Amino acid sequence: MYGRCAAPDSARLVFDEMPAKNPVSWASVIAAHAQNRRSTDALVLFSSMLRAGTAPDQFVLGSAVRACAELGDVVVGRQVHAQSMKSDTGSDLIVQNALVTMYSKSGFVGDGFSLFTRMREKDLISWGSIIAGFAQQGCEMEALQIFREMIAEGLHHPNQFHLGSVFRACGVLDSLEYGEQIHSLSVKYRLDCNSYAGCSLSDMYARCKKLESARKVFYGIDAPDLVSWNSIINACSVEGLLSEAMVLFSDMRDSGLRPDGITVRGLLCACAGCDALQPGRLIHSYLFKVGLDGDVSVCNSLLSMYARCMDFSSAMDVFHETRDRDVVTWNSILTACVLHQHLEVVFELFNLLQRSVPSLDGISLNNVLSASAELGYLEMVKQVHAYTFKVGLVNDTMLSNGLIDTYAKCGSLDDAAKHFEMMGTNCDVFSWSSLIVGYAQSGYARKALDLFARMRNLGIKPNHVTFVGVLTACSRVGFVDEGCYYYSIMEPEHGILPTREHCSCVIDLLARAGRLTEAAKFVDQMPFEPDIVMWKTLLAASKTHNDVEMGKRAAEGVLNIDPSHSAAYVLLCNIYAASGDWNEFARLKKAMRSSGVKKSPGKSWVKLKGELKVFIVEDRSHPESEEIYTMLDIVGMEMIKAGYVPKLPCQYTSFDHTNSDLSDEDMSMEYG
Repeated sequence: MYGRCAAPDSARLVFDEMPAKNPVSWASVIAAHAQNRRSTDALVLFSSMLRAGTAPDQFVLGSAVRACAELGDVVVGRQVHAQSMKSDTGSDLIVQNALVTMYSKSGFVGDGFSLFTRMREKDLISWGSIIAGFAQQGCEMEALQIFREMIAEGLHHPNQFHLGSVFRACGVLDSLEYGEQIHSLSVKYRLDCNSYAGCSLSDMYARCKKLESARKVFYGIDAPDLVSWNSIINACSVEGLLSEAMVLFSDMRDSGLRPDGITVRGLLCACAGCDALQPGRLIHSYLFKVGLDGDVSVCNSLLSMYARCMDFSSAMDVFHETRDRDVVTWNSILTACVLHQHLEVVFELFNLLQRSVPSLDGISLNNVLSASAELGYLEMVKQVHAYTFKVGLVNDTMLSNGLIDTYAKCGSLDDAAKHFEMMGTNCDVFSWSSLIVGYAQSGYARKALDLFARMRNLGIKPNHVTFVGVLTACSRVGFVDEGCYYYSIMEPEHGILPTREHCSCVIDLLARAGRLTEAAKFVDQMPFEPDIVMWKTLLAASKTHNDVEMGKRAAEGVLNIDPSHSAAYVLLCNIYAASGDWNEFARLKKAMRSSGVKKSPGKSWVKLKGELKVFIVEDRSHPESEEIYTMLDIVGMEMIKAGYVPKLPCQYTSFDHTNSDLSDEDMSMEYG
């Protein structure tokens, strides 16, 4: 009685006061603990029973096996299995069903299936246990096959638990056709409106992108529970159907059910995916009302929502207000900082992180690497690299690939290559591609192409990033014919369809070599509409090669996409000036003024003595600005002495700077 009333402690008190204990009393007290998820206590009692010399019956063994299943303790489970064979209860249906469940739940579904096939008698629980076991362990095809065998045998009608398992399997496999067949079967046995089966059916349709069918099934369920509501709300959220998800959320509250963290996380995910800041704020307010503002997983979703909806300030507020931050919290705020280009904050948080969290994961460190790559902060990259040894992440392939990529972007190709070689057999296609791209972008074309040849000789299949690196390498050093050859073999030899990025590389390859007519022909024939990067490439090449007509066409292409693009106006002005077409020069200059076109000043960073210095072009607010500009003048004169000839006669900008040749990069380098 106490066991059924969820009072195992009271059952134990009564049991301990019994002067004489028989098999029934042992069975009752062990079952009381096993049924109420006091599995460890149940196994301790089972051990005491054996020491007392009382032989367990099938009910005791069933309870002991269920306790092992709850704990996932297959070692003790095997011992109980052996005990059942010893006491001649090994062939009892109750014990065998419990053993099949135990093996399946503990990840030994093969052992469970072996036992299942040897069972002389099978009931609905037997079939349900092995079907659920296969489905839960990622063996969905096997689960469906066992279900077919049960139906073909014709001795048992499926219940809601069988159907729930096979619907989930169909959803994972995206097997809509078979799922619809089983749906018909559920209608036949009047189980389609059952809460358990109906929830799984609705989820199956949602996974198969049939949301209308999912909603129809859901609204037909008798008294859907919280799990059912969460399933359909999350399905809408994943598909970006925020309005439908919010309507369901409202209906759920009207039904009297209280949303939990899973509900809210699904809605916040939908808001983030749709850039819907205002609904996200409303959900944030609702969290305080229902007491979910302290749930760290909800706070993590809230932080990510604000970050993706471009409200960095609110994301930081949520971060600071979150108690008991976990690794996901830190990952979320670091990702937000990188997304919003608050790169200095990334390094501050990284230093704080090392003192606050026992060990960071690869996601945290990759965010720090991304910020380091943006700033060319080599010292920080080396700190992260050293930290991977400290926390045992040195063999993390994804993180190692990030290190190769970041070393290369920071100009330290030797470190990138050294780490690549240290990875040995852990190198994957991304490792190879990262180093190839690094060599290419740094002008080491021959090294990039040699590495690509080595990669092919080892039989490693390149991906689209690999070819971006190869084409970039060819472009940087003028290997036009080689680049065109590699582009031509992408699809026929490697099955890689050219992307915009590949096409952009080919345009750059041809344009740099002065083959602007071929580049324009390629633009006209490629399977994409040219984007702004492609037009800017042609525009810059037109200026270099004094091709006025191509420059006009390219500038029009840029300005059609972005009418306020100041650099396009400036470059076209320079082209007109270089060709002596002062009428067009004046017309364009007037158009710039009337349109209010302005160019945002450039910005650069330099790390010096542990402090990050920021420089903006023509900025004189720095306390050492006079010394910086004096040094720039000295360097400029030395460059001219060395043979550099600036193209000042035809250089035009929209600013009246005293020294238009000075850039933010110049300033940061001189200060450093």
